[in-house]
Amino acid sequence: MDQEQRKTRFYRKSTFVTHLPVHYLYSPTHYWLEETAPSHWRVGLTRFSTRMLGNLVDFGFEVAAGSTVRTGGIIGWIEGFKAITDVYCVGEGTFRGINPDLEKDMEKAWKNNYSSGWFFEFEGRPDPQCMGVDDYVTVLDTTIDRILEQQKNEQEADAASGDGDEE
Repeated sequence: MDQEQRKTRFYRKSTFVTHLPVHYLYSPTHYWLEETAPSHWRVGLTRFSTRMLGNLVDFGFEVAAGSTVRTGGIIGWIEGFKAITDVYCVGEGTFRGINPDLEKDMEKAWKNNYSSGWFFEFEGRPDPQCMGVDDYVTVLDTTIDRILEQQKNEQEADAASGDGDEE
């Protein structure tokens, strides 16, 4: 990997911190895409996504290598300690398979999510909504601001209703 590909953008907001590879694309749904060869894409979960799911415990894919995939189509699922979610394809083309290393060690998706912790590969075109790192930072800012506002509103509602007060 050359020096340019190792560059990252430091990001911090509230208690969330990450280093985002600058040469990746990012989806608004918190996947990253790396073009490993022309029209060949490796896809993983961003640090924000893995934080929302918690430690990952299991996953499964419903498509086989060689299958045609479409942007937004459900291709599998991921289970974390905090949540379970569907995996959506972030491009269209041909599904090339899953990361065989994750079947042996799910922790790679958490510890090395921007490298060896990738989830699947496809050949084709990424979703046109995928964006560069600067635009993804704006998505993160908006998402985290919304979460913080929701937490603040819930705390104020709890305080107003007297939840937590002893009688």
